[in-house]
Amino acid sequence: MQTHLKKNLLQRMHPVEERLAEKLKERELNGNLRKLPQHYADVDLFSNDYLGFATTGLLQKEMNKYPESIKTGSTGSRLLSGNSEETVTLEKTIATFHNAEAALLFNSGYDANIGLLTSIAGRHTVYIYDELCHASIIDGIRLSQAHTKYKFRHNDLAHLEARLANEKSEHEIVVVVESVYSMDGDMAPLKSIIEMTEKYGAALVVDEAHATGVIGNRGEGLVAKLGLEESVFARVHTFGKALGCHGAAVLGGKGLKAYLINFARSFIYTTALPPHSIKAIDCAYNYLSSPAFSNKGLHELIQYFRSQTSKSGYTNWKDSTTTIQALIIGDNNKTKELALKLQEEGLQISPILSPTVPEGMERLRICLHAFNTHEEIDRLMVVLNTHA
Repeated sequence: MQTHLKKNLLQRMHPVEERLAEKLKERELNGNLRKLPQHYADVDLFSNDYLGFATTGLLQKEMNKYPESIKTGSTGSRLLSGNSEETVTLEKTIATFHNAEAALLFNSGYDANIGLLTSIAGRHTVYIYDELCHASIIDGIRLSQAHTKYKFRHNDLAHLEARLANEKSEHEIVVVVESVYSMDGDMAPLKSIIEMTEKYGAALVVDEAHATGVIGNRGEGLVAKLGLEESVFARVHTFGKALGCHGAAVLGGKGLKAYLINFARSFIYTTALPPHSIKAIDCAYNYLSSPAFSNKGLHELIQYFRSQTSKSGYTNWKDSTTTIQALIIGDNNKTKELALKLQEEGLQISPILSPTVPEGMERLRICLHAFNTHEEIDRLMVVLNTHA
């Protein structure tokens, strides 16, 4: 009876449903079917809350200093009813903090990259981007009007220059990189990249998502830390990681801001961030600017972690001096099995599987936080060594 009902159900499936079911089955057979997690272990070694603003309640404590009632909704897009004096003031605060001429808020880093990269390109624009750029960057480039789009090998300056040199001088070229890469945790050689973009007349876009709050004494990001602000056409800073809230901002000149307000569809056609989010971002930046803030302890923890990796029983660690540490396992099932063993020991580390990363580069992505301890790192190394 059950077999008969199942057969009838399959017969009633629409062709679209059948195709979707086949794709899901294919993912399942390949061992890379994504599912929402149900339970978390005790020790957080997987979230992007690098400074602990969200986990420790630090940001909420800062917000509690302003007990006045805050509206739950912005009521509309920024171009209709969703703009406010607080939002405009916050954009000025963000621009000043990162030493930029202007800033424009977006609802997320994904929205910011989509809005920026789709709108600034014309049909004859040439996009050249690092092969490890985030999906939001790749999607923004794909959705743009640009007919010519090249990727270059990760942080490979010779390959980047070859791409640049291959373009005709009359072409408008935009190079896109990240300051800190989300899967490997390494940093872009920005000074050398800027030398090349200036040599070939290209504009440079830098995504600072994983550098915000982490890189620089105040968490101003890699571009500002190196004093390269005037050499970068646009920067994207996001707030859903180290700042423990939500939203993002595109930084650049006043002309770029005016252009995005007019042409960035992910800005124009969406409800603005709610007042609660505006206040949270404002409090986060106020704290970064205060004498109480320091990310020195976080960087000392990163150094300790790197000094202990030899005790893990594994050698395939990516070379990183940031909060993101990657251990390459090289197989979906083996990576999932090791992650499960760590979780069973109370260590929350998520497996990163293909196709999120290339096949053969499946890994454990370990994120370090200001609230993690040496004891937790030691515990991790013991467990890894046990299962090596």
